[in-house]
Amino acid sequence: MKIVLFGLTVSSSWGNGHATLWRGMFRALAQRGCHIVFFEKDVPYYAATRDLYEIEDGKLIFYRHWEEARDRAVAEVSDADVAMITSYCPDGIAATDTVLAAPHALRVFYDLDTPVTLARLQTGETLSYIGPAGLRDFDLVLSFTGGDALTQLEQRLGARRAVPLYGHVDPRVHRRIERVPQYCADLSYLGTYSQDRQAALEALFIEPSGRSPHRRFVIGGAQYPEGFPWAQNIYFVRHLPPDEHPAFFSSSRLTLNVTREPMAALGWCPSGRLFEAAACGTAMLSDWWPGLEEFFIPGEEILIARNASDTLDALMLSDAELARIGARGRERILEEHTSERRAADLLAAVSIGRGSDRADARPMMEI
Repeated sequence: MKIVLFGLTVSSSWGNGHATLWRGMFRALAQRGCHIVFFEKDVPYYAATRDLYEIEDGKLIFYRHWEEARDRAVAEVSDADVAMITSYCPDGIAATDTVLAAPHALRVFYDLDTPVTLARLQTGETLSYIGPAGLRDFDLVLSFTGGDALTQLEQRLGARRAVPLYGHVDPRVHRRIERVPQYCADLSYLGTYSQDRQAALEALFIEPSGRSPHRRFVIGGAQYPEGFPWAQNIYFVRHLPPDEHPAFFSSSRLTLNVTREPMAALGWCPSGRLFEAAACGTAMLSDWWPGLEEFFIPGEEILIARNASDTLDALMLSDAELARIGARGRERILEEHTSERRAADLLAAVSIGRGSDRADARPMMEI
C-alpha cells in the first residue's frame, strides 16, 4: 500500500508532538509492507533542529514553496492508495486540492489537534489547514480525539465518517533504561511551554515544588518564557530529542502529565507523553479529563492530581508502590497503545473506507 501524506513535520521533534508519533507509525507501517511518502515544508525552525533525514522504506520530500512541490505531489498521489492531509500542515488547503483530485486514493484528513481545531472554530478563527468546504470532501476523517469530538467533526465540518486514531508509542524507542543524573527527579514534567497548560502546571508542579524544597523537580521542553516562575529546586532541561525521552522518564520517581485546556475540556485525548512515560515503566501523575479511565485505571495504572495536595500525596508514596503503578501502566500500554497496534487501527480504518462507496457528504451546521 502506498500512502502519501502532507503534514507538519517528521524530521524535527522540536516544539511539536507530531514527529515522534509519525516515526513510530512509519516503522510499523513499513513492517506491514506500506510505502510512505511524506511532504514536509522546509522551514528554518525545524531545519535547525532536524534529527531525521529519511524514512525507512519511504520518501521524505522537503520543499520550500508549494509551487515547487505541486507537480511532484500530483505525481505521487496519482498511484497512491491513500492520500492524507494532517492538521497544521503549512500548505494544507493547497495540498487538499491535490488530494481531492487523486484518481484512485482514499482521501483522508487526520486531525492530530482536534480540540484546538474545534476551539478555533468556536471563536470564529480561520484554520490554515482546513478550507471553507470543511471536511465534507474527504472519504475518511481520523481524529487524535475520541468521544464527542467525532460528532462535532461530522456536524460542524461535514466529515462523512470520523473515527479515532489515538496516540501511541514505539516500545523499541521508549523503554526502561539506566538513570541519568542530570534528569533524576522526584517529579518530572516533559512538555513544550503552552499558556493554556500554565495554570494547571503551576498548581500541580510549581506549587508542590515550593512546598517540598527538599525534593528535586525537573522540567524538560522548549519555548519557556523568561518570566516563568522557576524555583531553586526546579531544574530545566532545554528541548530533548526523542532519543533522550527514555532517559528522562526512566530517571524520575514520578512524572507529571498536564493536558492543554481545549484537550482537557473535550476529553478522550491522551497525550503522547503519557504513553511514552508508561512505556518506560515510570509511574504517571495526570490532571483529570473525561475519558481518561478508558486508557488507564486510576489508582492502579495512573495517579490523578486535581490540586497541589494530590501531587504531594503522590510524592509520599513509597518507591515500591510507584514502581508497581509504573509496571501496571506499562502492561496496559504494551497491550493497547503501541505504534504497531495503531498502525493496524489505521489500516483497518482505511480498508473499511476503501471497501465502501464514496457517500454523499453530510451538510455542515452553521458556525
